[in-house]
Formats: sequence, C-alpha cells, structure tokens
Amino acid sequence: MDEPMDLNGPSTNRTLETELTETENELYDRQIRLWGLESQKRLRTAKVLISGLSGVGAEITKNIILSGVSAVKLNDDRIVTEDDFGAQFLTPRSAVGKNRAEASIERARALNPMVKISADKEPLAEKKAEFFSEFDAVVIIGALDSELLRINEICRGKGIKFFSGDVWGTFGYCFADLQDHSYFEDMVKHKVVSKPNEKIKTEVVTTTIQKELKFPSYASISKFDVNSPTFQKKLKRTGPAFILLRMLQMFRNKHNRDPSYLSRQEDIKELQCLAQELISAPFMPSDMLEYVFSQISPSAAVVGGVLAQEIIKAVTKKEAPHRNVFLFDPETCCGFVETVGVD
Repeated sequence: MDEPMDLNGPSTNRTLETELTETENELYDRQIRLWGLESQKRLRTAKVLISGLSGVGAEITKNIILSGVSAVKLNDDRIVTEDDFGAQFLTPRSAVGKNRAEASIERARALNPMVKISADKEPLAEKKAEFFSEFDAVVIIGALDSELLRINEICRGKGIKFFSGDVWGTFGYCFADLQDHSYFEDMVKHKVVSKPNEKIKTEVVTTTIQKELKFPSYASISKFDVNSPTFQKKLKRTGPAFILLRMLQMFRNKHNRDPSYLSRQEDIKELQCLAQELISAPFMPSDMLEYVFSQISPSAAVVGGVLAQEIIKAVTKKEAPHRNVFLFDPETCCGFVETVGVD
C-alpha cells in the first residue's frame, strides 16, 4: 500500500507521470511488486551523481542504474590502471590509461538502456556549487575529508541527499546525510475478525505511517572525539572499525593516496603512528592493518550494495534509512550500523 509522498529537494518541481510505459512496467515488474508503483515513479525522476569510479563506485553505479532512475552522471578524473581490475568491472582491460569515467560508460549503458548516463572527467575539486544543483542524490567515493565536508555543505544548502563511502581492502564504510528526512513504513497488524465463541480468525491489516529523522553532516564523523568516555565503552562491543575508518581518512588527507601494497610495511607503520595521534589508548589489533590494501571485490559488492540500497530508500522515501554510518568489519566480515554525531 503506497501513500502519496511529498518530495523534498531538487525533485520537488518535477511532475511525476501518471503511468509507466509498457516497457517500464515489464522491465521493473519485480521492483514494482517489491516496493510499489509510486516508489518506482519517484525513482524514474531521480538524477544521481556518482563521483569516484573505483570498484565500490562501479557496484553503486550498477545497482542504481538497474533500479531505474532517470539519469546517472559518472565523475572521475583518474585513469584506468591495472589495480582497477581487482574490483572495477565496468572498465575493460583495453581501457588502461583512459579516463575511468569515460571507460565505464559503455558497460554502464548496457545495464539499462532506459537510464540516461553521461561521463564527466573534470576534477571534483573544480566543481562549483551550481554543478550539484541538478541532482537529487550525490555520492562521493575516494575523496579527501576537505572535499567531503565542502560538498556535504553544498548539498545541505540545496536540500540534496549526500552519501559517501569507500573500501580499503576488505574494510569499507558508507555514510548518509539526509538532513530532515521523512519516510513511510508499513505497519502490519493482525485483526480479529471472528465472532464471539467462534474459532479465532484474523486478517492482516497494513497501515502506512510517516516518520521523520534528522541527520547530522559529515563533520560529525571527521570531528568526532573517539576518546570520549561514551565511545570508549562501546569499543569492546562494536570493535575498532570506526577508528580504522578515521585512520584511513587521515592517511589519505596527509598523503593524498591510500595505503599501497607496494609500500606495505612503511604504510602500516604510518597507520600505527596515526593511531597514536588519533586515540589516547589505542584499541586496534595490529593484524587488522593487513587487510586495508587495494579493493577486494566481495567487500566492494557488500558496501556498494548497501550504499545503493540507502540511495533507493532515500529517493523513494520507503523504509527506514540507516542512521548514519555503515561499517563492514574486515575481521568478522560482518556489517553494522553506527550512529555517530546524533543527539
């Protein structure tokens, strides 16, 4: 049962067409049965920016295109290298040395010809606020904290849903800032329909209710105090995945690159030094740092799948979103949601 939903952000002024075409109904039949016709209509008007076509970026791209959005713009100023072929399945091996966004577009278009897909190879740092205005959701992969903070603030000012994520080896995360987000959930109850003295009979009654959540900005992650007593108490239960995330971002901010298997031992020592800067009483198993090199395809698939699903939930306003950080632990190979910076 779908309720009429008010859309916030750039899509507010778009008119939803009354009916899907026959081709769309056939193509998206399973999805319509899963999340409803109105949700599919909202997806068909959505425009999504995906910046950073690494392995996890490719996974997000695949899932978003298959969902049936209106348009996807792929942004990346990097070139294809041999390292990409561990997880980046949108670029053919013949594309080594070519721009990564342009090299991904042919296979991306083949996934769903009904979605408009374009490539942009200009550096993200050169994109002004106006560039982001046309999108309903902005996804940033592989950026420095400074860029994530800048773009997140632009999105907050324009009412655009903001997502970031990444994978280092078998470790990964995704973050969402949906600002003031309203969504709908179906509440299922069993209603007694039998008469007194009869055998009890019930029927399922579904009621759609609206809920609201407030999301903090990316600054809640980059400035979070991991030495706070409250967080320290949680470490034994949740493990050090969030600390590892901050260490890896600090490494990227400092060196403008990620840890490399070509300089494995030196980079592990650097990460250990960053851990000492970050946390007063380190809670980081030393062997955990062995898992953060390159991008491992299964982890990219998990994190990319989760992030894409969160984008779909945000656009359709269907089901409760993750609030606000998803972490994929490399030691347990399990994911969990951490609420960071929420009052």
